Amino acid sequence: MLKLYAMLLSLIFLIVLVAAVVGFVFRHEIKTNFESNLNLALRDYNVTADRHSEAVDTIQRTLHCCGVQNYSDWERTEYFTQRGIPRSCCKSQDDCSEEDLKDPSKAKLKGCFFLVTSTMESKMSVVAGISFGIACFQDVWPSPL
Repeated sequence: MLKLYAMLLSLIFLIVLVAAVVGFVFRHEIKTNFESNLNLALRDYNVTADRHSEAVDTIQRTLHCCGVQNYSDWERTEYFTQRGIPRSCCKSQDDCSEEDLKDPSKAKLKGCFFLVTSTMESKMSVVAGISFGIACFQDVWPSPL
């Protein structure tokens, strides 16, 4: 039973180590892929309960941002020509009229791409620290075998 426990801990450590290395090695590809997918989500944005549109709204509301690089990304979308910016882009969620949606000065200024990637990078350092701590703990803990 103790051998199985030790093997399981080793397997978990290897999985965490491989995930951390893959994430670090492919971080630029992950960022590029995220940016292109966010641009696609803006281009195809609609008011219906589309999961991509809901994700864009959630990101914009949560991180207090608008667009990929900034609010002007919305100006290149079909949605903007018909309705303006989405309500999730308004500086004031409580006081955002139909006229405000057509006025880019009412939009949040920061773009979402930088905020999302910097948030992910800050969380990755926490994950790396925890993984390192677990690895050290496994090496220090006396083997029951």
